[in-house]
Amino acid sequence: MSNNTVQDPAPAVKRRLIAIVYEMLLAFAVLFLPFLVLEVALQAAHTALAEHLRQALAFLVLGAYFIHQWSREGQTLAMRTWRIKLVFPGYSHVPLKIAALRYLLAWGWVLPGILASTALHLSRWQALYALFASMGLWAMLALLDKDRQFLHDRLAGTRLVQLPKPAKPGKTAASA
Repeated sequence: MSNNTVQDPAPAVKRRLIAIVYEMLLAFAVLFLPFLVLEVALQAAHTALAEHLRQALAFLVLGAYFIHQWSREGQTLAMRTWRIKLVFPGYSHVPLKIAALRYLLAWGWVLPGILASTALHLSRWQALYALFASMGLWAMLALLDKDRQFLHDRLAGTRLVQLPKPAKPGKTAASA
């Protein structure tokens, strides 16, 4: 793929949303060991401090994972599976600062739902619905973008592009 990614096609919004579901499953795997260590250290306490430590740990571990993957190859495992790549036009790799900015901006998927559930003192189920609504609205914003890019990509200057299917290995003729 060329560095000039303006003409590279964007993946369909549906394809990106399916990749996000896969990404969430992988995020649980990435968080498992750090959370296990934290739970042992905290002796599974349920104090306000313990809850804030869990939230901070999730934010930092996921940040390290995504920023590393995006700046290294432009793909997480889920993105590789669905042949989606993050690019920053004019660069061969996404710069670390841009990957970090994208990570922070991507919290726009859930931050409105978190803020609404906190401000309105919503129950757990209501808070979950608020998160889903927040995510749905963020996803729908891509339909308003001329290139169908998500808002956090537009703001960070990054693009998601659809990679072509890999070439199937050709049959080699047996030598006589």
